[in-house]
Amino acid sequence: MKRRIEIGVLFSRSGSYELLGRACRDGALGGVAAVNADPRREIEFVPVERDPGGRIEAYAPLSAEILGTTAARHIVGCITSWSRKDVIPALEKGGGLLWYPAPYEGFEASDHVVYMNAAPNQHLVPLVSHVASRYGRDAFLLGSNYIWGWEMNRIARDLVADAGGEVRGERYLPLGDTDVSRLVEEICATAPDFVLNNLIGPSSYAFFEAYAALGERDERFRPERRPVVSCNLTEAELPSIAPHGEGHLSCLPFVHDDRAGPRSSFEAAAHAAVTALADAIELAGTDEPGAVRHAAASRPFDTVLGRIRIDAATQHASLPFRIGRIRGERFEVVEASAGSIDPDPYLSRYDPATTFRPALRLVR
Repeated sequence: MKRRIEIGVLFSRSGSYELLGRACRDGALGGVAAVNADPRREIEFVPVERDPGGRIEAYAPLSAEILGTTAARHIVGCITSWSRKDVIPALEKGGGLLWYPAPYEGFEASDHVVYMNAAPNQHLVPLVSHVASRYGRDAFLLGSNYIWGWEMNRIARDLVADAGGEVRGERYLPLGDTDVSRLVEEICATAPDFVLNNLIGPSSYAFFEAYAALGERDERFRPERRPVVSCNLTEAELPSIAPHGEGHLSCLPFVHDDRAGPRSSFEAAAHAAVTALADAIELAGTDEPGAVRHAAASRPFDTVLGRIRIDAATQHASLPFRIGRIRGERFEVVEASAGSIDPDPYLSRYDPATTFRPALRLVR
C-alpha cells in the first residue's frame, strides 16, 4: 500500500494575478495526479488546498495554518515575491519547505524555499542580450510597484549599461492599475529600442493594448522595430492580450507544444515541483524537510521542464531558457539554450564581456 503524504497547495484563484495562480494550481494538481497514478511510486500525495484570494496578507496565516493544523510539511505555492517573502517566517517557525514555481528577481536563498522557476541569469540576462544585439541597446523600464518590478529594473539598469545602452525612462504602476496612457506617451517621446515590461496582470494587459494602438499610429513602435519584452508573461495570459501581444517577446524555461501536458511555463514549473518533491521524498525515505532538501540536491530529476538539478548551495533549479515570440495565443521559439543553465541567483558569475558584444565606437 502506498504511503499517503499531505502537501500544501497555496495559490490565488482571484485577484491581480489570478491567471498565473490558476495556471500554477493546475500544474501542481496535475503533478499530484501523475504521482498518484504511477504504479511505481511508493507514495501518494493528498493535497491540502488554501486560496489566499489575491490578498497578500493572507499568505503567511494560511501557510501557518497548513503547517500547524495538518500533516503537510511541504507547500507548493505563491506567485509574487511579496507573498514568498511573507511566508518564509511561517515556514521557519513551522519547519516547512516552500516549492516556489514562479520566476523571480534573484538575490535570495532560503533553506526553507526550493526555487523551481528562473532566476535573473536564466531569464533577464539572456533576454537583454538577445534584444540588445538585434534591436538596439536603449531601454524603457516598466514595473508594477512592488518587489518584482523594483528589483528586475534595478538589475536591468546595470545590464543595459553593460550592453553600452542607456535607460530612456523608468516608470511604475500600483498593482492592478490600468491607466497606462502616461507610460505610452513617455515611450513615444523617448523612442527606446525596446521596452522591458515588469507589469503584472491587468496592468500588463492594458499596456499591451495601448502599445499596439501606438504602433498602429506610428510604425516606429511596431514589434519588429521596438518590441515589448517580458520575463513573466506566459501562455496562460496570451488570450488576455490577444491580438495586441502579437510579435512581442518573453523569456521562459518552458514553451508549450502540441503534446499533452502543461500549457504554460508557470504550470510546468508547478508540475515539476511536485515531481521533484515526490522523487526527493522517496529518495530520503521521509517527508522531513531537512532530509528532503539534502535528497533533492543529491541527483538530477526528470520533469516536464526536462532533466533538472537542485543546487545544494542555493536550492535553485538548473533550467533551460526559451525566448519566444508571441504568435496568436502561443509562442514561437526564436532562441533557446543548448541545455540547462546553472542557477546564479546573485549574478556572482555574470560576465558582461561574454554576455554582450562590445559596443562599436567611431574613433576620429
